[in-house]
Amino acid sequence: MIQPIILPLVAMVFLTLIVAIVMYRRRVSYMKAERIHPQKVHSRKGGLEHFADTRASDNYMNLFELPILFYTAIFTIMLTNNSSTLMVALAWAFVAFRIAHSVIHCTYNKVMHRFTAFILSFITLTALWLVLASNLILGTQF
Repeated sequence: MIQPIILPLVAMVFLTLIVAIVMYRRRVSYMKAERIHPQKVHSRKGGLEHFADTRASDNYMNLFELPILFYTAIFTIMLTNNSSTLMVALAWAFVAFRIAHSVIHCTYNKVMHRFTAFILSFITLTALWLVLASNLILGTQF
């Protein structure tokens, strides 16, 4: 039987893959339309000089920052067999806020909306880690 805590992990992986596909499609389309040789965008700096729209690539990089702590928490929960309904709910909330963050970032990109989604995901991830740490270190069961 699959552990419920793994489903939010899979959802985050698919979010990352979807944003990567969006980034790829936007970049290739733009490079073709503007006749940009691939060597001109061999680095991030080159990309910033040539791409008018970096929302998807910026978001893709974001998905390898804060979510690393999410993945670590999920793997720790699974390895220690320490899952609970609260942890699963927090994990899904984190995923929901990250999806909102990605949608905002890759579309209309209003900074305060994106920041709200980010800070809510940050608070949720902090709560997940506090529950996990409490369970592991103090032996509580939340």
